[in-house]
Amino acid sequence: MAERPVIVAARRTPIGTTGQRLHAVPVDELAARALRAAHDDAEAAVGALALADVVLGNCMGPGGNTARVASLAAGLGERAPGMTIDRQCGSGLAAILTAAQSLVADAAEPAMRLAGGAESPSTAPSRVLDGRPYERAPFAPAGFPDPGMGVAAEDLATRRGISRRRQDAYALRSHDRAFATREAGGFDAELVSGAELQRDDGPRRMTAAVLDRFGPAFAPHGTVTAGNSCRVSDGAAVVALVPENCRGASPGLAIVAGAVVGCDPALPGWGPVPAVEEVLRRAGVGLDHIAAIEIVEAFAAQVLAVGDALGLCEGEYVDERLCAEGGALALGHPWGASGAVLMVRLFSRLVRGGAPAGALGLATAAIGGGMGVAVLVEVVR
Repeated sequence: MAERPVIVAARRTPIGTTGQRLHAVPVDELAARALRAAHDDAEAAVGALALADVVLGNCMGPGGNTARVASLAAGLGERAPGMTIDRQCGSGLAAILTAAQSLVADAAEPAMRLAGGAESPSTAPSRVLDGRPYERAPFAPAGFPDPGMGVAAEDLATRRGISRRRQDAYALRSHDRAFATREAGGFDAELVSGAELQRDDGPRRMTAAVLDRFGPAFAPHGTVTAGNSCRVSDGAAVVALVPENCRGASPGLAIVAGAVVGCDPALPGWGPVPAVEEVLRRAGVGLDHIAAIEIVEAFAAQVLAVGDALGLCEGEYVDERLCAEGGALALGHPWGASGAVLMVRLFSRLVRGGAPAGALGLATAAIGGGMGVAVLVEVVR
């Protein structure tokens, strides 16, 4: 049996609201900080291993292969190559899956991979099409639906009957939990801080009354607001993967299964549903067996629609396993990094949190253009 890839280190930068404390830090520098920290943690855990590749997700960066630029900037040497992946909001998870698949394929040559994602909308270059600036590239070609993610979230809320009250309640839950975790130091072990920002700037004391003041953001009588949507953010997150037989006695997260699937491009927020169903099918386990679940909280409407479909939410009920310490609604959403942030969070919740061997974790994200990605991991000790 092929050796399973095991995540033995997981670090991230603080997540900063775009245009604020991290506004002058380019994407390769954000990535370099997380790469260096994850690499050093991995070497402390398992000893020196050759670095076979650096794989990073990124959506809006300057090009030039951000992973390679960041790897060199991190001082990881000239021999380790780099690859940059764009699966939009699923880029960070897709990068981890790609690195894991590479590790299995090259099992005869035990080596480390670093994988994750980075995004700096604050420093992303302007883009021009037909002589005019534009905010994003198309997610689908002419003839296919290609809504903006906010409009798509509104449409999903309408189709799935997700009320404004439920969305605001879920957003309040995310802020309350992330704020409490941050103030208690619950994020500290996963952070690599720079001089500009030492902790996530997003979580705040929130009330239902404050959330109720926000007006519809994407439709005249809609339910999706700035209060129950994520903020665009800057940040980076990286994990270190090694073959299971190289981890020694170090605890970690073994990659059990992963899946990337397509769905209706008109409803990209639905992507986690078929992705989770597929990854559970491949692993032969049910959702009841999962100890911790993380989803990119781009919009409360999208999380609740997915949660309802998977049996994680119903009415006012939200499963305690889902984003138990808050998520992107409070922390922010650095697009290409957010999927990797999920894996850092699972590492903290399960490995640093002392979960027993065999405990399972699940990470999933929706992707613009109509896709979903999901990864299942297992605690090894």
